[in-house]
Amino acid sequence: MSDQTILITGAAGFIGFHVARRLLAEGRHVLGLDNLNNYYDPALKGARLDVLLEHPQFGFVKMDLADRRSIGELFAKHRFPTVVHLAAQAGVRYSIDHPHAYADANIEGFLNVLEGCRRHDCRHLVYASSSSVYGANTKLPFSVKDVTDRPISLYAATKKANELMAHSYSHLYRLPTTGLRFFTVYGPWGRPDMAIFLFARSIVEAKPIRLFNHGKMRRDFTHIDDVTRVIQRLIDHVPRGDGEAGIAPARIYNVGNHRPEQLMHVVELLEQELGRAAVKEMLPMQPGDVMETFADVGDLMRDVGFKPQTSIENGIRDFVAWYRDYYKV
Repeated sequence: MSDQTILITGAAGFIGFHVARRLLAEGRHVLGLDNLNNYYDPALKGARLDVLLEHPQFGFVKMDLADRRSIGELFAKHRFPTVVHLAAQAGVRYSIDHPHAYADANIEGFLNVLEGCRRHDCRHLVYASSSSVYGANTKLPFSVKDVTDRPISLYAATKKANELMAHSYSHLYRLPTTGLRFFTVYGPWGRPDMAIFLFARSIVEAKPIRLFNHGKMRRDFTHIDDVTRVIQRLIDHVPRGDGEAGIAPARIYNVGNHRPEQLMHVVELLEQELGRAAVKEMLPMQPGDVMETFADVGDLMRDVGFKPQTSIENGIRDFVAWYRDYYKV
């Protein structure tokens, strides 16, 4: 690999796969890392990885972030100038029943990445946070200036912890870090545990879709193409502390569509594209869930000229086309 190789953790995951493809397309060298766990269908992760492995400038290592020694050796060997850390134990509901998985991957794993970066001269760490850090905030849209110290799920708590850990390393070691609070990312090759994917599968199989809070939810759905554009721009937009006392070279951004969509409207679009009616099961609010998400992306617009470009209508069409092709339906 090149001495300018970018490390992408979670490269066989949804966002990591798409980011790797975009960076490879612009001629960068990428080393992907993933533990290929079975939180969801490993065959989908394997299929993503097969696509990436066709590229001559992509390398892959199967490794667990919680393996401190192996991660340390990897960083020492490659001395990555840029790290895009997207690996994590995801999912709000899963964290209620499997809390230790989140401590291992999201706390210990993230600490190992931070240590690797600071000991081996990483020039920029870009890492995934989540809109879930906003908890039960009711002030809309959500701003990165809002207080986020009341998480309502363990998953959210680990993501907030990542932001605090990153800031401390930025402050202590002048390690530039950029955290990304993703808002409900969807699109081709998506995660099977997320709403749009779950709904599509249930509609195709004529199974009930579960609509919490009786469907009265609004989400800032963000298409994967917009997400990868943001990350591509931010990689070279390295935060500076500007030399001021106490100002760390650390930034946090919302990555969203800046427009919440009614969940029922999304279901209608899926019904149209799939040509089938959904069987709807109306349920009460779930523990750890929130009624509405809405991202203020003004900072991204100002700093890197980002403007979300994918409407929910085009995004759903794009996703369903991939779903039909991949699953032959």
